Amino acid sequence: MNVLRTVRLAAYSKPALRLMQSRSYSDEMAFTLAAANKVFYDSANIRQVDVPSFSGAFGILPKHVPTLAVLKPGVVTVYENDGAQKKIFVSSGTVTVNEDASVQVLAEEAHPVEDLDASACRELLTSAQSQLSSASGDKDRAEAAIAVEVAEALVKAAE
Repeated sequence: MNVLRTVRLAAYSKPALRLMQSRSYSDEMAFTLAAANKVFYDSANIRQVDVPSFSGAFGILPKHVPTLAVLKPGVVTVYENDGAQKKIFVSSGTVTVNEDASVQVLAEEAHPVEDLDASACRELLTSAQSQLSSASGDKDRAEAAIAVEVAEALVKAAE
């Protein structure tokens, strides 16, 4: 028996078929984006969401494979059903894509991009860089490096 035929037979065995049949995908995606400071979406139906993660930025559409990822500082772009786009800066957090096509983005802190003040973001970056250069211990350096990373992402988002 050739290898491809063996793989096909294994892939379509009864347990695999049951798993494929039990998955419930829809053309809609219930989306939640929440942070400690605000809930932006609560099980809203949207078309797509793009998220920044440490394994790379990626887009999520209905029927996306279940996924769990860690967010890195950056912009989450939400494509609503009416065609509107909302951009929300997130400092960190997680994104979860569930088997039922629901998606949750849980951020440590989040703010609409249009609310960001570019000059305040640049000042924050300068302050964070100063803290990093004067940090003495490992813990202080690590905290300052995280602050610089978030501030750099804020400056980029605000431009």
